[in-house]
Amino acid sequence: MKALIIEDSRLAREGLARMLSDYPAINVVGKAADAHEAKVLIEATKPDVLFLDIHMPGKTGLELLEELDELPKIIFTTAYSEYAIKSFEYPTIDYLLKPISQERLAVAVNKLLSDDSPTQQVQPPARKLELNSKIFIKDGETCHLVALNDIYYIESCKNYVRAFFDNKKAFVRKNMTQIEEVLPSEIFFRASRQGIINLNHIQNIEASVGDGYEVTLTNGVVAEVSRRNAARLKEMLSF
Repeated sequence: MKALIIEDSRLAREGLARMLSDYPAINVVGKAADAHEAKVLIEATKPDVLFLDIHMPGKTGLELLEELDELPKIIFTTAYSEYAIKSFEYPTIDYLLKPISQERLAVAVNKLLSDDSPTQQVQPPARKLELNSKIFIKDGETCHLVALNDIYYIESCKNYVRAFFDNKKAFVRKNMTQIEEVLPSEIFFRASRQGIINLNHIQNIEASVGDGYEVTLTNGVVAEVSRRNAARLKEMLSF
């Protein structure tokens, strides 16, 4: 399994590389001190897993992930516990707090070597939905028959998604890739790794920090458009 270590501290990089040398199944193919170096290495080596620090000079580890078209598995290595919940919006295997002990690293590596869910291939969709389609959603004991165009936002919730429509929301037990593949792409736009927006329900667009956008949708939902996707949104909505 090819691994990259992305960490701004040289001592921490070298220390983690030494600790990982005890695991023959993991091959450290590169080390980077910041997001720029990391992106070049990721494109060159196509790693299976990132050992990723969050706070680094320039871009953070989370900002780096937003720029990647495909995500490998991730083990976060950080001194900050407050990002733990957000980290699981990505294909995160574990979240290690510094200083990292051999015992805690062993737990993370065992999780990594036994995990196969993030890289599983999705089967091709059986059909492509049209804007006038109606969708049946069974959320627990509640059933909904929803006009596709009434769905104004879809957000990722790890192994399933949540659809927002009217004044309601419901869980669908499919991942974002499966959902995106059946939606009409001229109307439903992948704003970020976490969200898909219905362009017909946009009420307002404002520039946000990092060259992205904040889009206000029907019923006041505010969705982030990542910098990577902002140019494509502008192109779709312009003359």
